Amino acid sequence: IDEIEALSSIYGEDWCVVDEDEKIYCIKISDCLDQPKWTLCLQVILPPGYPAAEPPIYQLNAPWLRGQDYMELANSLEEIYVQNLGESILYLWVEKIREVLIEKAQSSDPEPDIKKTSEEVDEDDGEDFLLDYEPIQEDAIKMLNYVTSESQEDEELPSIHHGNPITDRRSTFQAHLAPVVTTRQVKRVLEKLYENKKIASATHNIYAYRIYCEDKQTFLQDCEDDGETAAGGRLLHLMQILNVHNVLVVVSRWYGGILLGPDRFKHINNCARNILVE
Repeated sequence: IDEIEALSSIYGEDWCVVDEDEKIYCIKISDCLDQPKWTLCLQVILPPGYPAAEPPIYQLNAPWLRGQDYMELANSLEEIYVQNLGESILYLWVEKIREVLIEKAQSSDPEPDIKKTSEEVDEDDGEDFLLDYEPIQEDAIKMLNYVTSESQEDEELPSIHHGNPITDRRSTFQAHLAPVVTTRQVKRVLEKLYENKKIASATHNIYAYRIYCEDKQTFLQDCEDDGETAAGGRLLHLMQILNVHNVLVVVSRWYGGILLGPDRFKHINNCARNILVE
């Protein structure tokens, strides 16, 4: 508790409490320049045995952080833990990451490309992946703006249901479901979900919806990958196979640092199927 209070006062607005009960925290770290080029987000979960017996469970998120850079930085953090067994190490970790960012800023490395994409770009190449720490609510709902009208501003917020999470190799998947009959309701549900800091901090929030229009006897449907290439289309395909309609399904994924390959699609669809059945 003393360590958390100290870090909160040291880093101010850059320190974020994602979930107090689960001891999940997030800190934004930059290269300290007036106009920072290199920024990274460190997300940590403090297990019950920390610091005496267990290390923090951590995730390094940055759109420029590729395989080799990730491994080198992860190795540095592991070394700090081993050299300081039983002691509080979060401050040492943050300053080590800042040191690496300053080195990159002072080197000739080009500025990072911040385009969001999947951390598992190529399933055949475990070394090539990208991460992004930015909450994506603006991009994820932007596509819905053009199909919603001002006359629907007072659309009722549907009830939102949350499924049981699935965890595999430190990655966690959780589905959220809401009954919807208009695209305005879809937009409202997404906005409501992103008010939850834990959901907003997910690496990916994949969604798909199907709305049956009785007057035209057609389906209004769409999907969003949110950087997890092809995941939205697979989710929508599952909903088509199950013949569900008037429903929005969102699957959040918190990436845990270990590549899952094709298994990630299996977990996304299993989460979605389970909550639809429930």
